[in-house]
Amino acid sequence: MASNLTDVSVLLLPGWQNSDPGHWQSRWETLHGDRRVEQHEWLRPLRGDWSARLEEEVLSAPGRVILVAHSLGCILVAAWATHSRNTHKVSAALLVAPGDVEREDLRQMIPGWAPIVRQPLPFRALVVAADNDPYCAIDRSRDMAADWGAVFVDAVAADIGGSGGHLNSGSGLGDWPQGRSLLNEISKEQ
Repeated sequence: MASNLTDVSVLLLPGWQNSDPGHWQSRWETLHGDRRVEQHEWLRPLRGDWSARLEEEVLSAPGRVILVAHSLGCILVAAWATHSRNTHKVSAALLVAPGDVEREDLRQMIPGWAPIVRQPLPFRALVVAADNDPYCAIDRSRDMAADWGAVFVDAVAADIGGSGGHLNSGSGLGDWPQGRSLLNEISKEQ
């Protein structure tokens, strides 16, 4: 599938432990030339460090930027946007399967990320989540989308999320062309 994203830098923001080779983010990196934001520490992520890396990548990107985040990457986008002076470079964000780091089990596994920043994002955003995600109840994803001023899409109801779940390599998404179509759409909106 050809991309309409030739005039933007697409930055991929994986979640905790990075995206494996079968993950749609990894496949998009190969297929479309999107750039993964490599974090210094994938297993013990520090919000400040991850935000600093995102800031560096946004600053070094030529022209407009679109953020494509998965799981903890979505929480990163919300946190980064509250303190960055460079949000004007970001034209849109596709936020897929945000992880609920306020949940007690996740708070213990990934300390330092709660509370989730709930301020409106200063750019267009679309949140895609499934009703059977083991890391975030769909009502929590909907609430995050509303707080961030983002459009919400139920991946299973919209028939764009494979088997649903955490919308990762285990969801059977492959190259996830439906997600790429969503990305193309939000990149065109003004």
